Amino acid sequence: MTKASTETSTTSRISTFVLAIIYIVLVLAVIALIIAVYAFSTNQPIASYGSLAFIGVVALILSGYMLFQSERRRVKLKLIIQPTMTQLECRKCGTKTVREFQRGDYVFKEFGPCPKCPEDKQIITAIYKEVKEKEKPFPF
Repeated sequence: MTKASTETSTTSRISTFVLAIIYIVLVLAVIALIIAVYAFSTNQPIASYGSLAFIGVVALILSGYMLFQSERRRVKLKLIIQPTMTQLECRKCGTKTVREFQRGDYVFKEFGPCPKCPEDKQIITAIYKEVKEKEKPFPF
């Protein structure tokens, strides 16, 4: 098997636009908290720093939660690349052998001699992906 067929690749489904919005909200939340602390330190009325502090904390919590969930989802989404196999069959004796797909393979292409009867050639009869069943968790 080649390295490419057994590798696990990670795909990201969250768009960069959504990530940009989350980061902008995060920055605005930090700015709102800084302004609230400044308003508190200059003894301004409670309405000015209380509402800013509330908005800043809520926005900070929500954007942090969204980032956490997007990272968690990114880790869950993994694609396992299944190997592509080529089936060879002898015309004379019907012996079937399976090997990994090689570039240039196509159905009915003549291949090398048969291992059982070397006077006849093998042909490619099938090209397919080897699908492995997902393990189902045991229900309790």
